[in-house]
Amino acid sequence: MSQGYFITAMGTPLTADEQLHEEGLDAQFADQFNNGINAYLMAGTMGLMQLLSDQTYQKLIERSVAWCAGKKTELMIGVGDASFARSRDRIQFVNQFKVDGVVVLTPYFIQFTQPELLEYYRSLADVSKNPVYLYDLPVRTRSKVEMSTVLELAKHPNIKGIKVSDELTYTRQLIDTLHRQNLPLRVIIAQPDLMDLTIRHGIYEQLDGMFAMAPEWVSGIGQCAARGDWAGAAKHQQNLSLLKQTLIKYTIFPAFTAVMNFRGLPGNYAPRPYKVLTEAQREELRNEPIVKLLTAGRKAAR
Repeated sequence: MSQGYFITAMGTPLTADEQLHEEGLDAQFADQFNNGINAYLMAGTMGLMQLLSDQTYQKLIERSVAWCAGKKTELMIGVGDASFARSRDRIQFVNQFKVDGVVVLTPYFIQFTQPELLEYYRSLADVSKNPVYLYDLPVRTRSKVEMSTVLELAKHPNIKGIKVSDELTYTRQLIDTLHRQNLPLRVIIAQPDLMDLTIRHGIYEQLDGMFAMAPEWVSGIGQCAARGDWAGAAKHQQNLSLLKQTLIKYTIFPAFTAVMNFRGLPGNYAPRPYKVLTEAQREELRNEPIVKLLTAGRKAAR
């Protein structure tokens, strides 16, 4: 039994010509599922939806829905693009499937006002046949969904939650305000360096792309927390945080590709214009102590 609910922001494995690597995607799902993670966000930040061709994106959604069919899983789909029209088109494509939610990033490139964001989200929620989740990621989009906007959107019958990738203080204030106003909006956080602490203080729903590389450590945090073994939870957390720091050292998405390959999961997770790591860089990364710990006993994929 686990304390904490973990949703993996999945990577998108690609072939050499940047089509969907179907076997790689199936293997990634199986790796997650077999290590205790049964909730997934496809085409989120880790999935690099904005860098995929429309054909690859659509195949990713079709294949993901097919893999999850008949299993006890939660499947969310990233649909947020640079404009209302592009996000609407993605939602209309996903409307042909029954999924647990569509996750809508704020528009990027052009910044919109809070009243414009209200109109954006309300109109998309009217179009979607699936529940809508807001996605607040100001460090990337440079567009913040302010608390007053979230509180208004929480009143829409088809807006069911928000994924918050902002400072923890904002998240805490948002959760408390929603509770005081009796607004049943689901809040999912992204704090991959603080999961043991946030779970200990009652914030259970966690979503991040780091989970794709180390699902056993993520599940381990929840299992230790359920036993009250906070020292054990902290050890798993320390490993996960060190892995994150190591990825940053080598450049996140090319290094993510290499680590996934070291786990035996094929495909390239860093579309062009990202450059893959050289063989020398891959070997150096493979010999990092935290990577050796994570991939011990696994046969690498190419």
